[in-house]
Amino acid sequence: MIKNLIVFGTRPEAIKMAPLVKEFQKHSEVFETRVCITAQHREMLDQVLSFFEITPDYDLDLMKPNQNLYGLTADIITELKPILEEFRPDYVYVHGDTTTTMSSSLAAFYSGAKVCHVEAGLRTFNMTSPFPEEMNRCVTGVISNIHFSPTETAKQNLIDENKNKDSILVTGNTVIDALQFSINKVNANNFVDEEIEQLKDIIRKEKRLILVTGHRRENHGEGFINICEALKEIATSNLDTQIVYPVHLNPNVQKPVYELLNEIDNIQLIPPLSYPAFVWLMNQSYLIITDSGGVQEEAPSIGKPVLVMRDTTERPEAVNSGTVILVGTDKDKIILETKRLLDDKDSYENMSKLHNPYGDGKACQRIVRYISKNGK
Repeated sequence: MIKNLIVFGTRPEAIKMAPLVKEFQKHSEVFETRVCITAQHREMLDQVLSFFEITPDYDLDLMKPNQNLYGLTADIITELKPILEEFRPDYVYVHGDTTTTMSSSLAAFYSGAKVCHVEAGLRTFNMTSPFPEEMNRCVTGVISNIHFSPTETAKQNLIDENKNKDSILVTGNTVIDALQFSINKVNANNFVDEEIEQLKDIIRKEKRLILVTGHRRENHGEGFINICEALKEIATSNLDTQIVYPVHLNPNVQKPVYELLNEIDNIQLIPPLSYPAFVWLMNQSYLIITDSGGVQEEAPSIGKPVLVMRDTTERPEAVNSGTVILVGTDKDKIILETKRLLDDKDSYENMSKLHNPYGDGKACQRIVRYISKNGK
């Protein structure tokens, strides 16, 4: 029996690791799989667990008011120690680039378990952008024994860092597995969700919907002011559109957004959404403006063009394939590219029909097959 411990702590991690948990659980004759959550995010994490019907075996419940990276890093390592000593997993699975990811991989290394990094090899090559995510994934890459990369580009990044190419498997991104599961569940006749019903009351079907999300630290301050001014211009110049913006709870986001956009008729500012509600809203949208990494991967699978409010991205495949366009926080560029997609039907259709470079929804099957074949 191969013993697996899957560790995550934030909503994006939970979304991308949930299908892997479900896939391992299908093979209980081979794997004993346990789930540990750090609850680096609490409420948003619980929503995802409920939607995917996952009950964690261990809940560190580490979220605190005014949490900082110093304390969180130390707490994760310390609190994982007794779990690792009691369960003694053969493999510890971490995802992506969070503080949970980096700290858990270090704790697993101390315990003697093999570290498996899901979504390995993403790089911006700028250690402070995004902060602290680039450092987190680089450190995790050094510690990891097995690297599950979403793309060939990510694999090559690891090879360039002298990782053994035999330890790298290109799987596609597990977020596509999660998205396919979620769309099927949300669209089922027996699925009922109060948030989705509320969104149906907000959406004006006669208008083209622009979905906006934004939270990155590097955009706080002047960046978010520029973003808001661009959105204001887009809304007032395109009255046949509706902008829906689930506003992140960080005060550095809330302050400029509500000060600059709250009084505009065709902009709806709403609280952050649960994952199923967000998937539903993304599916209703005409185009998406975001600084999120996951949305860059998800939206092309459902034919939605994406404008990315970042100057760099660790997902260059999307830029190279044309499914996303980098606009940074340049007010004029955000307005220009949005106008082009609203006004030029050919540009819009060409972008919406491009192939998603992030996979076919079978990433988790590939991971499980690899561990089954190469385990212990």
